[in-house]
Amino acid sequence: MTTETLLIELGTEELPPKALSTLATTFYNQIKTQLDSAELTYEDIKWYASPRRLAVQVKALAAKQADKEIEKRGPATNVAFDADGNPTKAAEGWARSNGITVAEADRLTTDKGEWLYHKATQPGKQVQALVPDMVVHALNKLPIPKPMRWGSERIQFIRPVHTLTMLYGAEVISGEALGVQSSNQLLGHRFHFEGVVTLDHADNYEEALKAAYVIADYEKRKALIVEQVEKVAADIQGHAIVDPDLLEEVVSINEWPNTLVGTFDEEFLTVPAEPLIYSMQDHQKYFPVKDANGNLMNKFIFVANIESKAPEQVIFGNEKVIRPRLADAEFFFKTDKKQSLESRLKSLESVLFQKQLGTLKDKSERIAALSKFIALAINENDADAYRAGLLSKTDLMSEMVLEFPQVQGTMGKYYARHDGEPEAIAQALEDQYRPRFAGDSLPDANIGCAVAIADKIDSLVGIFGIGQAPKGDKDPFALRRAAIGLIRIIIEKQLPLDIASLVTHAKGLFGDKLTSDSVESDVIEFVMGRFRAYYEEQGISVDVIQAVLVNKPTAPLDFEQRIKAVAHFKTLPAAETLAAANKRVGNILAKFDGELLSSVNADLLQEDAEKQLATAFDNINSQLSASLAEKDYQQALTSLATIKTEIDNFFEHVMVMADDEAIKTNRLTLLSAIRSRFLEVADISLLQ
Repeated sequence: MTTETLLIELGTEELPPKALSTLATTFYNQIKTQLDSAELTYEDIKWYASPRRLAVQVKALAAKQADKEIEKRGPATNVAFDADGNPTKAAEGWARSNGITVAEADRLTTDKGEWLYHKATQPGKQVQALVPDMVVHALNKLPIPKPMRWGSERIQFIRPVHTLTMLYGAEVISGEALGVQSSNQLLGHRFHFEGVVTLDHADNYEEALKAAYVIADYEKRKALIVEQVEKVAADIQGHAIVDPDLLEEVVSINEWPNTLVGTFDEEFLTVPAEPLIYSMQDHQKYFPVKDANGNLMNKFIFVANIESKAPEQVIFGNEKVIRPRLADAEFFFKTDKKQSLESRLKSLESVLFQKQLGTLKDKSERIAALSKFIALAINENDADAYRAGLLSKTDLMSEMVLEFPQVQGTMGKYYARHDGEPEAIAQALEDQYRPRFAGDSLPDANIGCAVAIADKIDSLVGIFGIGQAPKGDKDPFALRRAAIGLIRIIIEKQLPLDIASLVTHAKGLFGDKLTSDSVESDVIEFVMGRFRAYYEEQGISVDVIQAVLVNKPTAPLDFEQRIKAVAHFKTLPAAETLAAANKRVGNILAKFDGELLSSVNADLLQEDAEKQLATAFDNINSQLSASLAEKDYQQALTSLATIKTEIDNFFEHVMVMADDEAIKTNRLTLLSAIRSRFLEVADISLLQ
């Protein structure tokens, strides 16, 4: 079959940079899905994207669909014909739909009866007939929250559209989308290329655009920018800070990247690095540079979308633009230092945390009290914890944080140091927001852990306490992230804290503000639900997690120890048999409506197998008690695994539900005692 390369490109005004890759990959996925659905074969499919284009190129695409043999069964013959043998309306309608007469229909006979039948060849459609509708459908599926209109047109899209290219080999596929007729015309670089690019063949797409100063391949453009940035940084003996999100944005605003380096006055380096970095990254889309010691340099790297004949003028312009930004940060820093963090406590009264839960001052006081409670529980300085909690939100009232919200907590650390607060308190002010996202670092020290935990628990209890728990994908207070962060801190920092105790203490600090009677159980259940996500990310199987969740251990460190123990137990040769045995025992006990004995009666043990099981269980019982008391769950399960043979023999040779009620009850008591020991760790009957 004939094949050729298909190219589809939409040329537009500059697309939103933060949405470009999403738009491009969605367009690609939609086209690919439709090609696959149409059963058009091809060798490869690739997407392209730049500020002014979305494109898909399909290599070795079949020129048409394969012909299909279509078999259609019609009405049964007793329905297709009346008593006189004339075709009924049902038969005639079916025949018309197949382009035949009833007389031309075949018969299909099976052991269930006879039907009208038609077999025909359906010719495959040409690519030229299929592609235009595919493009329209794909464009309609793009995630565009706020489409716009332009000129006098009623058509809407994310940006005004100028060109549409649908090329199969050298042939232009006739069609229209978003009010634009297809052609072989492409937009070149806005400044470096005049007119349009006339594309002679779909294979020549990249090369033709490169000649017009456009690198259409998104990933190639990204790699080129990274290479240029790293080279420029090395030339000035520095290391560029390349934020992944910023890199994506820079790739999305440049078609012909040219990387340059600028300089700013060293006096600005007296300002903490974080606001300077955010100013360069967020406001100007620059890459800041650090020296070999990790200190911020008075240099910045930027990517221009032009190859200027006078690069020094481009550099001068960017240096001129960044200066007032950095001057603002310097001014905010100097102004903020005139007022201590403690003096800002009063101003927190003017800012609501949440209408029903009070102000930021109220929240700070609750965090302080809860931080002290946590510090005492983990043997840390409770006075420092209280002080850090009290000052935790004061930097939110500073000029710097009002301008750069991303540096909340971080500026609190710098201002606390300036105020002469102990380093543990200063560091805790920054640590309170950690972890900010999945994979983020945890608080450095335990005082910071105490404040971070207190902040998260306060939000969880408060929001659940007024009946505003997260619903669906709506989580305005980021409580899911708070719960995961809470779990991570306690487990990874090995802190002996219990969620239930923290929630109870936090609830008492709200006074009469909470309206939910079930706040404690709701918060605990919510946090317990986050354990599954936490452990699944680590590759722990769902059955192991569920086995532990049955016991609802509310101390995360205890939960962790049980998870490790069950995961290890699952690797033992005895695991599968013992899991099945536990499930069997659970089912038997569930059907028993009598009362078990307080302990196994040795005189009622009749069979050798039950005597051997009772003896083996007795032999490990004291060791089990010691292991469980020390929360050495792995050793406890390992000990229980040693009686696998006796359990197997018991079920093979002993009739549990004996006719003699006393013997039956005694046997059930023995099985229940063994299962209860397993349940003190987890319900291993859930293991798969």
